[in-house]
Amino acid sequence: LELNRVAVGNHILVGGDNMDLALAHAMQTVFREQGHEIDAWQSVALWHACRQAKETLLSDPGLDQCPVTILGRGSRLVGGTITAGLTRDMVMQVLTGGFFPECSLDERPHRAPASGFRQIGLPYESDPAISRHLAGFLSAHAGPDAAPTCPTHVLFNGGVCKADAVRDRIHTLLAGWFPETGTPAVLQTGSGDLDFAVARGAAGYGCIKHGGGIRIRGGTARSYYIGIESSGLAIPGQPRPLHALCVVPHGMEEGTSTDVPGSETGLIVGEPARFRFFTSSVRTNDLPGARLTSWSDDELQETDPLKANLRSADHEEDGFVPVRLESRITELGILELWCRSTIGDEQWKLEFSVREDQAS
Repeated sequence: LELNRVAVGNHILVGGDNMDLALAHAMQTVFREQGHEIDAWQSVALWHACRQAKETLLSDPGLDQCPVTILGRGSRLVGGTITAGLTRDMVMQVLTGGFFPECSLDERPHRAPASGFRQIGLPYESDPAISRHLAGFLSAHAGPDAAPTCPTHVLFNGGVCKADAVRDRIHTLLAGWFPETGTPAVLQTGSGDLDFAVARGAAGYGCIKHGGGIRIRGGTARSYYIGIESSGLAIPGQPRPLHALCVVPHGMEEGTSTDVPGSETGLIVGEPARFRFFTSSVRTNDLPGARLTSWSDDELQETDPLKANLRSADHEEDGFVPVRLESRITELGILELWCRSTIGDEQWKLEFSVREDQAS
């Protein structure tokens, strides 16, 4: 028996923390109506208090309201705390209305215009609507007839999915998107606590690697390419033609490596250079070494470029070093592109996250 993964979505970084924070903002309005202004110090406590209240309400269907209590500011407060009630209706409105809104299958996540400056950190999504992310994922990985893929089973993990309302909303969305199937997707919650689903999966993966067993195979969900500027005569106002060289094929397993066949490639050393990377989720048959001279926007998407100044002890002057390429996918989902000199012992490594599409 062999299990093969056929598609994987982006890690959208939207989950329980986002929902708890949204509830905290809603509760700030309730406290404000009571005459209490919540400062930054109290906001942190309110965030955690809303998490506890949410989990209590979702775990007890017979409970309609749960108190949210935080420390007050000021000597005239009785007991030094302030309290307001978080209702089940408010939780359901925030969770289903804000994070699982009804949408059509052709809707996509909203992309807000990016600010010129932003704090360095995790690539959080600007659209918290998980339903639109799900619609985009199913449409992007169409079946042989180019129609969006209809899932047959849905496996949940994470504490948020303990709530019947969340699971029912996903079930309702899928049934509305694929009415022609007649049989809605089967919901699978597993036999253990959903809070520990990811940890159990990681432990199971480790056991399988060391002792054998059935492992879900599939490797990278995309093919990866590097941009190679072709040589040619300079033309005013026109950039040099760019070719895309496949360095990682679709489905390359993590923990494996491959040599990229083909002619030698010139690597710029001794001066700042811009390295361009491309990905494709539709060109699944390209092998390492395949060189594309033209492509459509639907076939290849360019990621953020990598800017680096590669030093060379053997080549102090600016110039090109002929190299052979080797690509390696680590267990952590990092593409290591090794550039090995063909006229010396030097080698250089460029890294690219195949799970987040970011070069470094």
